[in-house]
Formats: sequence, C-alpha cells, structure tokens
Amino acid sequence: MSDIESISVEVVYALPHKQKIISLLVEPGTTAYQAAVKSDITQHFPDLDLENAPMGIFGQTLGTKGLAPAKQYVLQAGDRVEIYRPLTSDPKEARRKRAAKSASAEE
Repeated sequence: MSDIESISVEVVYALPHKQKIISLLVEPGTTAYQAAVKSDITQHFPDLDLENAPMGIFGQTLGTKGLAPAKQYVLQAGDRVEIYRPLTSDPKEARRKRAAKSASAEE
C-alpha cells in the first residue's frame, strides 16, 4: 500500500487515568471497526472488547442518527474513530441523586 493510495485516520480510546490516540494510514474503503482492529489499541487496553464497544466519529455515535454501524461505516481522510467505554452509572439516576442532594442541602 503506497502513501498516495492511503488515507490518514486516528483511533482514540480513553479511561479516566489513561488515553491513547493512534494515527494510522488505511486503504480507502476501510471501516471504522477495521481501523480500530488495525490500530492494535487493545495492546494498550487489554480489557477493551472491540467487537462490542460502541464507536463514533467526532462525537457522533455510529449506528445511530442515520450513520452506518462501525463495521459498515467507511472512513474518510481525517476521520477520528472514537471508541466509547461503557457507562459506569445511569445518567438519569446520577442526575436524580444530585438533585436530591442539592434539595436536602437547601433545607
């Protein structure tokens, strides 16, 4: 694969205490999932399950809002594949707890 035929993309993943951004060249037609696999990001995060991890491009989750799923989304030059970690708590429940705590502090 020559550089002229390649496109440049990034694959990123972050934990609260560690993050990794991997730049790589891929062939045109490469999917977001294929780029994530090719990046070998799991060497830095052994517990990362690429098969089931949600992914996005610049904050837009793949497989939602009309975007193809990660295994079908064909990358464009400059795309940033973001691998999302699972939520540790339900955002609605966390908001309820904060509101209840704030209400009790005001009393």
